[in-house]
Amino acid sequence: MVSSATDPFGRVDENGTVYVKTAEGERVVGSWQAGAPEEALAYFRRKYDALVTEVELLEQRVRTTDLSPAQAEQSIARLRESVANAHAVGDLDALVRRLDVLGELVDKRREEIRAQREQARAEARLVKERIVAEAERIAAEETHWKNGGERLRQLVEEWKAADRIDRPTETALWKRLSAARNAFSKRRKAYFASLESQREQARQEKERLVAEAEAMVDSTDWSGTAAAYRELMRRWKAAGRAARDVEEELWARFKAAQDAFFAARAAAYAERDAELRGNVELKEQILTEAERLLPVRDVRQARQALRSIQERWEAVGPVPRDSRDRLENRLRKIEDAVRAAEEAEWRRTNPEARARAEATVTQLRSSIAQLEERLAKARQAGDDKEIQEVEEALSARRAWLQEAERTLAEFTG
Repeated sequence: MVSSATDPFGRVDENGTVYVKTAEGERVVGSWQAGAPEEALAYFRRKYDALVTEVELLEQRVRTTDLSPAQAEQSIARLRESVANAHAVGDLDALVRRLDVLGELVDKRREEIRAQREQARAEARLVKERIVAEAERIAAEETHWKNGGERLRQLVEEWKAADRIDRPTETALWKRLSAARNAFSKRRKAYFASLESQREQARQEKERLVAEAEAMVDSTDWSGTAAAYRELMRRWKAAGRAARDVEEELWARFKAAQDAFFAARAAAYAERDAELRGNVELKEQILTEAERLLPVRDVRQARQALRSIQERWEAVGPVPRDSRDRLENRLRKIEDAVRAAEEAEWRRTNPEARARAEATVTQLRSSIAQLEERLAKARQAGDDKEIQEVEEALSARRAWLQEAERTLAEFTG
């Protein structure tokens, strides 16, 4: 018969039955008939050591690798079952406690991962909301179609690169992004369709303008036709642009007609100017005579002489355009000088204005006399404040009197 043997965590009874001791009591883990009880305990301790090694390896994986919580929990559950049913002798309760601690660590890591994921999703949501907002702004406002289309393509790539978020929000935002892209495409198509329509309208309008311009090319109504061409040019600019090749062809025709008319007008004016050169010399002679009136000394005589000069000036007739402004300006200066002399004479001889000037001089002289009396009294009294006030008033009145006397002198000069 096999003798019994004991261990802190197990024993072998006289029948060779091997027990392990746990907090819940003893349980049978095997039997041993082939040798000494100590050999049986050593055999089952080695099985326990194998479990310890498995627990240590799992602890190392959990603490030092990125083992997922789900995989870690599966491994812990498997080891728990192995420990619970282990045919081994050792501190199985200690292994269970180590597995409990490892489970708590896995739970903590799961919460950390969940928090990280929530943070990542929140950040991804902000990124995707920004992408959608920019896409909607482009869809509503952008008119640089090439840049807008390229930016929308970039936004789609940024969307794909961002982390995923919860499915309902992801789906709703994606629908908004898709709607923005479709809205931009529709608006772009509508713009170019409208542009084609505008170009066609511009083509039709400019063909009419070219026809009008070509119809007037032989006109000899120089002034009226030149104004008509200016109006055509205004309408041309307001008509917008046709397609490039059509625009260039119509502009060439329009400009050719316009240039032909203005070239003919220039030739006609040159011929007429040649005929009018003689008038330039006559008007220069009249101007030389007229300039002798300056400066004006006798207003009535100057006015009569100027009236005769103006009549002879008109009788001479037109001069070439390149001389007209120069001659007219010289005559205008003489006319302005005579007019100014007439106005000065009228002011000088105006009895009402003279009376007002005399009254002003008299009033100021009287005021000055009164102030001089006050000043003398103030000096006798030694009133410095009164002296200063009266001297300031006197200074102002004397300046006014000088101006008033100059004005009165103009009436008596």
